[in-house]
Amino acid sequence: MSKETVEINGVKFEVDMDTAKRIDTFKVGDNVRLLDKRYSSSEIYTGVILGFYNFKELPTIQVAYFKDSFSGATIDFVNINSKSDDFELLPSNKYEADFDRDTVVGSLNQQIESKTAEVKSLEAKKAWFLKYYGKYFVNDSEEDASEEG
Repeated sequence: MSKETVEINGVKFEVDMDTAKRIDTFKVGDNVRLLDKRYSSSEIYTGVILGFYNFKELPTIQVAYFKDSFSGATIDFVNINSKSDDFELLPSNKYEADFDRDTVVGSLNQQIESKTAEVKSLEAKKAWFLKYYGKYFVNDSEEDASEEG
């Protein structure tokens, strides 16, 4: 029997390494902590389990997770299965969230306003182009008909 002392957050545990295993139980809607190991510095995100997909060859868990950066809040999605070496899941609770509802909604509203303004700007440019340059373009079907006649 191989026993090892493991320290977690200042608390020491004696664990039988021959029989130790972690079993987590998840359901759709559970809050989770997602460890993203894709880059040189790992990041931990708060997420929610969206679904379990029991594919014959590769059962998969789909997770939506929240990323907050200087450019704004985003909600990304990841599929985790036995081939997903870059991600780990741990159970979480609602008190561990590193953001609040109003901040997220405010950031998303700001992004919506920005994109709406961008659409309006493009529509104005299109209208301006059609007004001032539209007369230089003749409908090709009208031009073809006049050449045939």
